[in-house]
Amino acid sequence: MSTDLPLESDADDRLLWARARRGDRDAFGTLYARHVRPVYWQAYRLVGNASEAEEVVQDVFVTAWRRRSEISLVDTSVLPWLLVTAKYTALNHRRRSSRRRWEPLDDSVPSGEQAPDDAVVSDLLLARVRASVAGLSPLDQRLFELCVVGDSTYADAAREVGVTHAAVRNRVSRIRSRVRAATDDLRGPA
Repeated sequence: MSTDLPLESDADDRLLWARARRGDRDAFGTLYARHVRPVYWQAYRLVGNASEAEEVVQDVFVTAWRRRSEISLVDTSVLPWLLVTAKYTALNHRRRSSRRRWEPLDDSVPSGEQAPDDAVVSDLLLARVRASVAGLSPLDQRLFELCVVGDSTYADAAREVGVTHAAVRNRVSRIRSRVRAATDDLRGPA
């Protein structure tokens, strides 16, 4: 029996992607098996950790499945789209991970490693930051919590508070400048 379509083993990504766009999970699974290794190594190169790279890979393929109706292949492969998505997903993941390393300050627990004068400066810094933030509008206080203390992106914060991305970016920049100005004399030379 002869057909115009290539055999499954010879199919380029276009045929598999067309089937996946219609909801064919087997076709998507074949694409996953075909491209998971280069996507993993792209993610690993940027995050430098196997488990985090696996998280990025999972995010990339979940995004591809969810957005499959929006994605158009340029040539015969979905791999360029997957690699670019892996790059930006990994960079975002790395940025979120670096923010998570900062723990909220618990001023009820004294630090045994800090010199007394350092503890005084730290307490003053914390008090000034809190006073500076307390003087902000409720919207700016929420943006401080989301973007400066938390790990929200500007886009996520914009959606949550109902303003534009540019408004969040500008407000957070002003917030940071205000907090910096309030603590300049305590922080010493940069």
